[in-house]
Parts: sequence; C-alpha cells; structure tokens
Amino acid sequence: MWILNYVTKNSINDTVADKGSVKGSENGKVKINASSDYAKIPIAAPYGITYMPVAGEESVVLSAGGENICLGTVSKSSNLEPGELMLKSAGGASITLKNDGYVYINGRRVS
Repeated sequence: MWILNYVTKNSINDTVADKGSVKGSENGKVKINASSDYAKIPIAAPYGITYMPVAGEESVVLSAGGENICLGTVSKSSNLEPGELMLKSAGGASITLKNDGYVYINGRRVS
C-alpha cells in the first residue's frame, strides 16, 4: 500500500503507520489488530463522510500527535475508471458518480 510505505519511509519515528484487520467497533470507534492491538481509535474521513468499517477489512492506522487514528480501509478492486467515485454499504447498496455525467444508484442510471 503506497500510503503506508510513504508515511513509514518518510518518518522520523520508526513506527508511525501500521496495517491490520478491523476486529469490530464500539461507540463510533474501531478495534484493529495489526503489529499491536489498537482499541477504541477514531476514524479519519473526508469532511461530510462518516462510516464504520466492516470487521475483517484491511485498514491503516497512523500515529499522529500522540494518538492513533484509523485512516481507512484498503479499497477492493472495482470497475471504476479513473476519476469516478462509488459509495457502497456492506449490504450492497451503492451510489456511483460516473465520468459519463450520470449517477448510478444500485447499478441503475438516474437522469
């Protein structure tokens, strides 16, 4: 994963980023098992997006300002083209913004 390699390689500290598996969540925070067990750490996301990762997903933990933060989960491959965006739930619901200018909800084009 490029961000994990970049942050670790360009850090003064020996360990500032780690990769592991989501073990669950509690009160809006996540538990991750990596080289260490991380419990009750907050999740960083772009403004306006709130989510909870699904147990078993690969995630990245970053140590910043003395706190551990979950940067997110590793994206699974999809049929997206460069410049496209998909929001997807664990239940399978999705909203996709395609380069053709259309929005697709659960695979159906919306005008």
